[in-house]
Amino acid sequence: MCGIVGYIGDKQAAPILIEGLKKLEYRGYDSAGVAIFNDCKVSVVKSKGRLKILEDKLEGGKVLPGTLGIGHTRWATHGAPSDVNSHPHTSSSGDIAIVHNGIIENYLKLREYLQSKGYTFVSDTDTEVVAHLADYYYNGNLIDTIIKVINKVEGSYALGIVCKDHPEEMVAVRKDSPLIVGLGKDENFIASDIPAILEHTRDIYLLEDKEVVLLRKDEVKIFNMNKEETKKEVFTVNWDVSAAEKGGYEHFMIKEIFEQPKVIRDTINPRLKDGTVVLDDIKLTKEDMDNISKIYIVACGTASHAGIVGKNLIEKLVRIPVEVDVASEFRYRNPIIDEKTMVIVISQSGETADTLAALREAKKRGAKIMSVVNVVGSSIARESDNVLYTWAGPEIAVASTKAYSTQLTAMYLIALCMAQVKGTISKDELTAIIEQLKTLPDKVASILNDKETIQYYASKYFNAKDVFFLGRGLDYAVAMEGSLKLKEISYIHSEAYAAGELKHGTIALIEEGTLVIALATQDHLFDKMLSNIKEVKARGAVVIALAQQGNTQIEQEADYVLYLPELDQLLASSLTVVPLQLFAYYVTVAKGYDVDKPRNLAKSVTVE
Repeated sequence: MCGIVGYIGDKQAAPILIEGLKKLEYRGYDSAGVAIFNDCKVSVVKSKGRLKILEDKLEGGKVLPGTLGIGHTRWATHGAPSDVNSHPHTSSSGDIAIVHNGIIENYLKLREYLQSKGYTFVSDTDTEVVAHLADYYYNGNLIDTIIKVINKVEGSYALGIVCKDHPEEMVAVRKDSPLIVGLGKDENFIASDIPAILEHTRDIYLLEDKEVVLLRKDEVKIFNMNKEETKKEVFTVNWDVSAAEKGGYEHFMIKEIFEQPKVIRDTINPRLKDGTVVLDDIKLTKEDMDNISKIYIVACGTASHAGIVGKNLIEKLVRIPVEVDVASEFRYRNPIIDEKTMVIVISQSGETADTLAALREAKKRGAKIMSVVNVVGSSIARESDNVLYTWAGPEIAVASTKAYSTQLTAMYLIALCMAQVKGTISKDELTAIIEQLKTLPDKVASILNDKETIQYYASKYFNAKDVFFLGRGLDYAVAMEGSLKLKEISYIHSEAYAAGELKHGTIALIEEGTLVIALATQDHLFDKMLSNIKEVKARGAVVIALAQQGNTQIEQEADYVLYLPELDQLLASSLTVVPLQLFAYYVTVAKGYDVDKPRNLAKSVTVE
């Protein structure tokens, strides 16, 4: 959540900060601001609302010249969105300005202490505590000051700090909230994410927790909490800036939906070798697999839906019990974990706060951690025993599409690899599924080529008040994802149900004209799904059904049928989800809403 950009160099800072913040809009925000070292002082301009308001105030940067500055987009956690609560926040003197992503958990205690020392607070935020605390501890040295500050604060944070007394320096630090350092020629940067600075540099430092960075225009020094300088390897970004641009599409979401054939192929192909699945540098022996008594899959939101598909596959192919947990609940329920437990964590960003906390809890209890992440070098990737990267590239739209598809693909690969190592799948069966897996990108592409059909359904039902998604088995997992996509961007009330649960209460909500989207891609459950469709039709529902080619019997029950290419039913989720993504997208466009930046949501949830 939120976004940070900082610049120090010879160029004008304000335009660079504004453009960088625009690249971080996908993270979600309700206000924005900048602090620039200008005319021997730190000047702050900030405002509630979209970046355009801030940009207009700054006249594109003309009204606030200066070559050192920090910028921020805020997503409210403490205090309502307002000009006053916007970042940057300053000390009472205005000499120190701070931007902050995260949550200071002990801010009330610190606030009371600072008030007892004569400090006056003007905002409702937790961040203002940090600004006053920095002023309280300031001794002329910014590194000393920030080390004292972070020894007092509890919670998660990424901080950028500028000070009137240091016109050629900027300081930054992170803990449990993402922050990178960009390395340029006679200029350096800080940012919450790579797209913010990719136009200027491909060379970055990936910061560890509680590493403090001192930036000057011609050097970067990194210190630990003992003020010892540390050396880091430079990470070079290997994807192009155009990957974070719309490329002619109206929205990032539709661009990313259409990128799915490519990113699925990119995730699959390097892992298939000589008729087997090879998971990069992950070493899984038969002894390792025989020693695993239970697997947890831990994730949030869309990633947890991919985890539910993974559970079904691993249990079927590997015959090890799997439990899927929402990360925000996992560590608070005292899960039963020991050295025979494997925990698979799934996160697009690799920085999801609840998932990272769950990982640390599981690791502390002795579990082996395998992570499925999209961002190389992210916190979850670095703290895992093994990492399988999804090659989705940057995903900008808040509603995840291609990241989900590559997470599904990763779960297929993990399940197949585990089964081949443990010996629970025959060579012929493994070969057959691998051959089917190779066809997946082209079959996704064929569905995208029929986008007009889904667009037609969206045009008929974009004013629906309630939509129900029904499925059984793997179809239920996809129904959950389809429902989430629709509700998070179109704001239509939408629910997913295991179809067999209808008669246990849910069917009371079905009335004349209610839209039901029924998924029926699993042959062994097909007849039961037909019965469930009959049940809702008898109560007046309109049914759009998805089925595999050849299952024409469904036409007798559903109002509309969308046929999917034939595919091994273990892999069918990757096809079924695509029409649901398109439906959510076209419904939202028809309603006139901002597809890429839905209200109240952020791309990367880096606070609990």
